[in-house]
Amino acid sequence: MKLIECVPNFSEGRDKDKIDEISKAIGLKAKLLNVESDYDHNRTVITFAGKPKEVLKSAYEGIKKASELIDMSKHTGAHPRIGAADIIPFIPLQGAKMKDCVKIANKLGGKVGKLGIPVYIYSEAAKKEERKSQSNIRKGQYEGLEQKMKQKEWKPDYGPKTFNAKSGATIIGARKILIAYNVFLSNNDLQLAKDISRSIRESSGGFKKIQAAGMMVDGLAQVSMNFLDYETTGVHTVYDEIVKLSNGQVKGSELIGLMPKQAFIDVGKHYYPKEKDEDILIEKAIEKLSFKKIGPFDKDKKIIEYMI
Repeated sequence: MKLIECVPNFSEGRDKDKIDEISKAIGLKAKLLNVESDYDHNRTVITFAGKPKEVLKSAYEGIKKASELIDMSKHTGAHPRIGAADIIPFIPLQGAKMKDCVKIANKLGGKVGKLGIPVYIYSEAAKKEERKSQSNIRKGQYEGLEQKMKQKEWKPDYGPKTFNAKSGATIIGARKILIAYNVFLSNNDLQLAKDISRSIRESSGGFKKIQAAGMMVDGLAQVSMNFLDYETTGVHTVYDEIVKLSNGQVKGSELIGLMPKQAFIDVGKHYYPKEKDEDILIEKAIEKLSFKKIGPFDKDKKIIEYMI
């Protein structure tokens, strides 16, 4: 049996009723694994999984509902975004291959385009090299999208070629498992968070497969990151570097969505190389990354394999 994961990001993190409606639409077909909202980012990350047809249907229903409920012309938030259903990645799990996710991404792109929403296909499914990176597609954000779409090289892959003021555009693609991970500094020094982000992200000469940005969240400076391949650069490697660059001014960290069990084990092994028990290694990883200093942390709800 093929299982595929999908982790859509919606540009709504403040209105619980809207978030619940989108989650309900998604959960009618595939298995809902996690819903995580952030007020300052004004963004919700939903994780679900299922068979290919189930995942395709759920993703479409979630995007359709978001297009009805979210008005991007009124949206503000700390996180970069270009649309109501901002980004929809498909990830191969049990029995599935990347080509299965690429196929679903393009099928969904065509269906969403018929809703009147411009669609850009990214990462492993990208039709153009400059569209492999979500950051390239998002450059200029929603506010610059209308002018960007007028450029020949930024015509959408699916859907209308004209700007949709209410829904913006949607980025759809296929990729490996991504870890969305944030580290909070113990101060409100936004410039320090931006400097650290510049030092650690790959595009500025930092760690491979790391995207990072500095921002303010809940009155604290935050280093917000995406790990595009945790096997290339581990979470512990970047966490230790942030501690070093901030001179120890780290309050704690948070995981947005889910993380593979092996990623937790890798962190635990880094700090306790002689430990063999996987459960202990996971607990040590949670402790060393200071997850519980930011809020409650239930490993049974944060590890992909435990939720499927």
